Amino acid sequence: MTLAPARAPRTARRHDREILSLAVPAFGALVAEPLFVMADSAIVGHLGTPELAGLGIAAALLTTAAGVFVFLAYATTAAVSRRVGAGDLKGAIRQGMDGIWLAALLGAALVAAVLPAAPAVVELLGASPTAAPHATTYLRISALGMPAMLILLAATGVLRGLQDTRTPLYVAVGGFALNGALNAALVYGTGLGIAGSAWGTVIAQWAMTAVYLAVVLRGARRHDASLRPDAAGIRACARAGVPLLVRTLSLRAVLVIATAVAARLGDTQIAAHQIVLSLWSLLAFALDAIAIAGQAIIGRYLGAGDADGARAACRRMVQWGIASGVVLGALVVAARPLFIPLFTADGTVRDALLPALLVVALSQPVAGVVFVLDGVLMGAGDGTYLAWAMVLVLAAFAPAALLVPALGGGVTALWWAMTLMMTVRMVTVWLRARSGRWIVTGATR
Repeated sequence: MTLAPARAPRTARRHDREILSLAVPAFGALVAEPLFVMADSAIVGHLGTPELAGLGIAAALLTTAAGVFVFLAYATTAAVSRRVGAGDLKGAIRQGMDGIWLAALLGAALVAAVLPAAPAVVELLGASPTAAPHATTYLRISALGMPAMLILLAATGVLRGLQDTRTPLYVAVGGFALNGALNAALVYGTGLGIAGSAWGTVIAQWAMTAVYLAVVLRGARRHDASLRPDAAGIRACARAGVPLLVRTLSLRAVLVIATAVAARLGDTQIAAHQIVLSLWSLLAFALDAIAIAGQAIIGRYLGAGDADGARAACRRMVQWGIASGVVLGALVVAARPLFIPLFTADGTVRDALLPALLVVALSQPVAGVVFVLDGVLMGAGDGTYLAWAMVLVLAAFAPAALLVPALGGGVTALWWAMTLMMTVRMVTVWLRARSGRWIVTGATR
């Protein structure tokens, strides 16, 4: 009896060490990803406005593709971490290879679709006659890196499932440095212009993929795991990914609706919304890092048959999510005098921006719970519930957002609707976590 009070703090400290050891490197890798686009923008921006506009259109498409196919990382993390928990490292790597083969097949299909369709897609997005050729050039060349981009997602999931988030951090930092160097050399040194920027990114993506595959292949040799494509395993990975794809598309629809509503509110409001959305996305990276730790840790506990350990880890991560949300919200409030001038000198935009930022700050503890429990349920392989829950969230958000212009609201009202969306998400994942129905132990779900 006397040992019980001491055991709980020791357990909490053990969970804290696990969460930090996975979440901190994961955050670094997540932040490194958008830096690719930022580096390209900084270099291409000096070529001229049409080139930068073309890059913006193509980059939006590529970023959307990466977001849509992120299920390759999530589903692979959950499946691999379960095998790790069960002590089946050979099976874990074999499961990861199935995810990598699926990514390669999807990547090849994307190349076949994008190369001929690039001009039509660019035109559909409303590119101007001067920007369209640059967007098409960048998109067609970048399409050659799409298989690498998807393999990177799946391989990242493999390493996260193996409880390794450091390697993805190192590869992301190295890839960012290589991308920047290649872009500068090919854009200006060889005079390739925007095509040089695209080739630099493609080369960096394939170099990163080569490093990931070398790490996975070394593990496969060590544990005598087969590297051959397995049709049944690939189909299983695809089935596991479909619910997460539905979830991701529903979330993307929320963001598209929010931007469309903001555009109807006028230039000042859409400008303020874009700034708030940029900050919200940055905050999401920090909270998503804890969610990634949750995916890996929960999957491992369930794979080991330790339901009590999974519950304890879930409780501790929720505490981390709330605390992180409080800290991030306070930082938003404290840093707003420094943050706002970085993006605009327009007094009307600033006036619209400030109250919306305060709404985002207040909602961060809610976001912390949402991201953490999202990660917990993904780690448990509870993708079907997450898919239906996100469809419900979309159904609740869409009418609330569409009412904002009708009722004469501005960007602040729109972000209250976004907060409503996050609150509904919190309720759905909280109820599922409390029910315990996500706790299914074993090497496979």
